[in-house]
Amino acid sequence: MRKTIVALIVGYILFGAAIGSYLFFLTDTTIPEQYRGTAADPATFMDERELTLSQDYATVRNLLFFLSTPYEWVLLFLLLIVGLSRKIKVWSEATTRFRSLQILVYFFWFSLLTSILSFPLKWYGYSASKKYGINVQPFSNWMKDYMIDYWINFLLTGLIVIVLYTLIQRSQKRWWFYAWLLSIPFTLFLTFIQPVVIAPLYNDFYPLKDKELEAKILALADEAGIPAEHVFEVNMSEKTNAMNAYVTGIAGNSRIVLWDTTIEKLSDDEVLFIMAHEMGHYVKKHILFGTVGYIFVTLVGLFLIHKMMNTIVTRWGHALHIKNMQEISSIPLFFLLLSLLSFIFLPINNTVSRMHELESDKYAIELTGDNTAAVMTFQKLSKTNLSEVNPPILVKIFRYTHPPMLDRLHFLESYGQPVIEDN
Repeated sequence: MRKTIVALIVGYILFGAAIGSYLFFLTDTTIPEQYRGTAADPATFMDERELTLSQDYATVRNLLFFLSTPYEWVLLFLLLIVGLSRKIKVWSEATTRFRSLQILVYFFWFSLLTSILSFPLKWYGYSASKKYGINVQPFSNWMKDYMIDYWINFLLTGLIVIVLYTLIQRSQKRWWFYAWLLSIPFTLFLTFIQPVVIAPLYNDFYPLKDKELEAKILALADEAGIPAEHVFEVNMSEKTNAMNAYVTGIAGNSRIVLWDTTIEKLSDDEVLFIMAHEMGHYVKKHILFGTVGYIFVTLVGLFLIHKMMNTIVTRWGHALHIKNMQEISSIPLFFLLLSLLSFIFLPINNTVSRMHELESDKYAIELTGDNTAAVMTFQKLSKTNLSEVNPPILVKIFRYTHPPMLDRLHFLESYGQPVIEDN
């Protein structure tokens, strides 16, 4: 066990050194020659200081991302191999004789312990965003959001774990399929209530204050065939200097939301382009496709976890202090495999997401006919959010749900423009 633990820690340190070397020394994020002087060249819309800050901040965020996920794997594996998971199981079983409550008690201590051990990385991410002027939240407010997030995740995930391990106990061979069937209405329910129940726990949402701008947006929505009655504004300026807008929800609970920072920093034409982009998500049914895709991936993921857990418990259950899958001490193994599979699926998920974003960009230009506003919008977003214009390939593959700004700005500048051929 000692050799395994030492090997695990040394392996994580070596991985950290390798990814750090890649991000700091081995990547070339300079702008290709063909983009120099175009709208995609950050030198045309950022000064030297902004260029340096955006690159430094991006490197910090990228390093934090690539260190955080393996760190989670290390924690979960250590809980198993040192026998701590089994001890928490014994404590929970001594607390109550009801299995559902045993699972909940176990999950409370499990989630509390992993949250405490993961907190330093969360805090470092907050500190970095604060240092670079993105986050303006006082630590107390950030902690308030952190605690809200913790308790929401505890309650929702705790319910899921109780259902999962009840199914595993009753049907070890088909639990994954029954769990998938139950996940469908649960996923739809969460998608439906998130805009009106969960999101307002973090921020204040209200109809757009600028009624003249709202009238323009609603006229654009009418042209797009969207039955919108309101555009929602969210008070984000007390938390961040960054800009954003998004569409969320399904059916009657779909919402188009603008951050107040976006309204303050962009012109009406630029806001209209952003809204047209968000309307593109609605018209192209990206939320629906995303939900259906998530449901399908859940089926595949649960099946793979079922197979992998069976194999691991059979071969190495003694070393991990797990007698069988039904034992609640196997919960860290479930989350470890879930995290691994989620990471493996990231490139596929991100590729699909980037395709949807590109579709929405096309739709927005066709709806507004305003390439200039499109380019100016994303140049301002790049400056304000300190976006990395040309990220390293691994960062793009594993982190980017949107096209990099280099690709996006080049596309927005050239889309629909006549092609001039050299004679």
